[in-house]
Amino acid sequence: MSSSKNNKSKSKGTKADADPASDEELAEIDDPAELFRKAVGAVSPVSDDKIVPNRSTVKPIPRQLQKDERAVMHEAMHDDRDPDELDLGEHLSWRRDGVQNRVMKKLRNGYYSIQDEIDLHGLTVAQAREALTEFVARIADKNQSCCVRIVHGKGRKTATDSPVLKPFVSSWLRQRRHVMAFCSCKPAHGGTGAVYVLFSQGKSQT
Repeated sequence: MSSSKNNKSKSKGTKADADPASDEELAEIDDPAELFRKAVGAVSPVSDDKIVPNRSTVKPIPRQLQKDERAVMHEAMHDDRDPDELDLGEHLSWRRDGVQNRVMKKLRNGYYSIQDEIDLHGLTVAQAREALTEFVARIADKNQSCCVRIVHGKGRKTATDSPVLKPFVSSWLRQRRHVMAFCSCKPAHGGTGAVYVLFSQGKSQT
């Protein structure tokens, strides 16, 4: 009987090496190791269990710079201002009709005390416009004449090598009726990277 079992096992040896043994065959095996091998069947060794991802090299894209430049172009195409009013010089200077020369002189010389300020440097055009709108509204709510400082910065330049925020800050301020005048600051207060802004008393709807 033992010889019969061995012959039976040998006759099925090739199949057992490939496929798991049947329940009847497994019932005749006493050795645990042999039982496991027969139950599992043929296996293929794994030489390396680590998968190396196929990473393609992507050239970095200056997305923020592209976004800023698109914002500048959009603002330029949708702004009602006269192109001649766009300040591209180093020094900004503007006053509403009725503001006297002596007032502008005092403003340029930093005579008026700065009662509030906001720093827009490093923001995108859209972020700066939102921040400036909230700042101006807060100043208007005080319902008093005052002088503030707005920092627009000298950096964040476009492909045309012109400051991004500077001309837009100039345009946005001109559109606010309670803004009476503004001009570039003295070097100690930011120079051409900031402006003094003179507000009149009273709230405005614009």
